[in-house]
Amino acid sequence: MSVITNIEDLRVLAKKRVPRMFYDYVDSGSWTEGTYRANAADFGRLQLRQRVAVNIEQRSTRTTMAGIEVAMPVAIAPTGMTGMQHADGEILAARAAEKFGIPFTLSTMSICSIEDIAAATSRPFWFQLYVMRDRDFMARLIDRAKAANCSALVLTLDLQIIGQRHKDLRNGLSVPPKLSLANLANMASKPRWCLGMLGTKRRNFGNVFGHVKGIETMRSLSEWTNRQFDPTLSWADIDWIRKRWGGRLILKGIQDVEDARLAVDSGADALIVSNHGGRQLDGAPSSISALPAIAEAVGHRIEVHMDGGIRSGQDVLKARALGARGVYIGRSMLYGLGAMGEAGVTRALQILHRELDLTMAFCGHTDIEKVDGRVLLA
Repeated sequence: MSVITNIEDLRVLAKKRVPRMFYDYVDSGSWTEGTYRANAADFGRLQLRQRVAVNIEQRSTRTTMAGIEVAMPVAIAPTGMTGMQHADGEILAARAAEKFGIPFTLSTMSICSIEDIAAATSRPFWFQLYVMRDRDFMARLIDRAKAANCSALVLTLDLQIIGQRHKDLRNGLSVPPKLSLANLANMASKPRWCLGMLGTKRRNFGNVFGHVKGIETMRSLSEWTNRQFDPTLSWADIDWIRKRWGGRLILKGIQDVEDARLAVDSGADALIVSNHGGRQLDGAPSSISALPAIAEAVGHRIEVHMDGGIRSGQDVLKARALGARGVYIGRSMLYGLGAMGEAGVTRALQILHRELDLTMAFCGHTDIEKVDGRVLLA
């Protein structure tokens, strides 16, 4: 593909270059994948209000998210196993985000570690935390994030148990990949990916391997991980985490207005309207359809963000119009990474920014800070 014009072009190229089990891990949801598809499709139902004869010569997409200045209201979402889309994937994505001027969020279940990202970047990044049964390990993760000078902690609330993801089950998803005949044949057809993986030492969960007692093999790591997500998670745990962290706290996975009010009461600085990319409860509403009610209920008390289905700069503008201070991109970034490495992530950000800027102009706006619901047709 000679010309990359949109996020879909990056997705097509990533599918050609990333082994099936890892591409499917990104490009899928749970059960029927209805919520996964709705996340993107529901943006298409929102119509923009075009304006003309307005001076649009000087435009700005600069704003803030969680008190951080950003080049556009977009952050990179925490995505597990990013380093299996491309060798050293988290490092490459973090570098691209830093150069572009937006936040990068590292997942607990990343391949590159907190320390790897801190060594590869010069500005603070954000760290995403899962609530696990091993509270001592969680405390040490929080302390490691503080030592790395992370400027926000993103606490994911919607993974107390793992949703049923059919493609992952069929593919036998694992890190490193199981060397079955089918997987070997598929990886052999992806020479760029294989060469990259041969050239890096980072092929395990970097935040876990070597940091938990008793984990010495991939089997013991897998067994530990499978029993760690904590179904007993409660708001009391969030209070403990907030006090242990002591910095900016963002709660991810809010879909219900009552939960949004509880998030405000917890003392968090921001919340993310999110259904985990349609990978948990299939049949839940899309993030963009859940956003307006939550923004109306608590947007005057807490900063509201959203993720799920962002595939264009127009989606960013629509989310902003419906009350989101900013959005997060997961798949759009991963498509770029899988397609072209760091250059692909940069290209994805460039595409989103240009589409956001042009759409804002067509709608008669020059400042993202002044965009509100009037940019959409009723």
